[in-house]
Amino acid sequence: MELKGKTILITGGASGIGLEAAKQLLEIGAKVIITGRNQDKLDVAKSKYPKLTAIKSDLANAEDAAILFEKIKELGGVDIIYNNAGVLVPPSNLGISSNQHAEGAAYEMEVNYLAVIRINNIFMDMLKSRKEAAIINTTSILSMVPSLIEATYSSSKTALAFYTVSLREHLRIIGSSVKVFELIPPLVATEMTAERNDKKISVEDMVKGLIKGLQGNNETIRVGDSKIFDSIRRFFPKLAFKIINPKKSEYYLK
Repeated sequence: MELKGKTILITGGASGIGLEAAKQLLEIGAKVIITGRNQDKLDVAKSKYPKLTAIKSDLANAEDAAILFEKIKELGGVDIIYNNAGVLVPPSNLGISSNQHAEGAAYEMEVNYLAVIRINNIFMDMLKSRKEAAIINTTSILSMVPSLIEATYSSSKTALAFYTVSLREHLRIIGSSVKVFELIPPLVATEMTAERNDKKISVEDMVKGLIKGLQGNNETIRVGDSKIFDSIRRFFPKLAFKIINPKKSEYYLK
């Protein structure tokens, strides 16, 4: 897929993977719009990369998503939606039967799953009108094997993985040329994973893998350890479960 000259919307683009993606996509000649909930972070990103267009928006809010669409429409529209935004609610002190646990799960599902469907639906007609358009949904290595300490996060990403496959096939059946990519990252060194001591991939390498996959039209883009982990999961499921859930982990819930 050609990325140069494309206009790309990145959700959660003010920091971490999203901001690094914006940087690398700008470098190869794409036009990039980032969105996020924190205006200060958006301002910092804009000052760092002046070519960015930054729009404050909380995509978990239906009204915000609709307003974002109108603003982008005024700017000429987009060719690619990169659904990068995601949240993980730390489970450490919540307890699996607490109200807080249920509220955290609802929030994860809203941001990680329902907001993606919402934004894709709002922009779908726009994408269909483009010569070459795409949607990128970010799932997780935890959509393959669940984490006991991140069970609801794992569930939200599994839901997104199934939705991504369904959306791709639906668009094929109706004859649409809109491509649907699934990005499956391993553990990435971001603010979200700062307290984890596990092996992590850098955001730079993560984005390089994403761009290589897009340019190669790989519908499922596995980066770093998620490549080999997929084989482990299929042939040695018990080992895969132990890798994700080591009992010696300081995060393991007893």
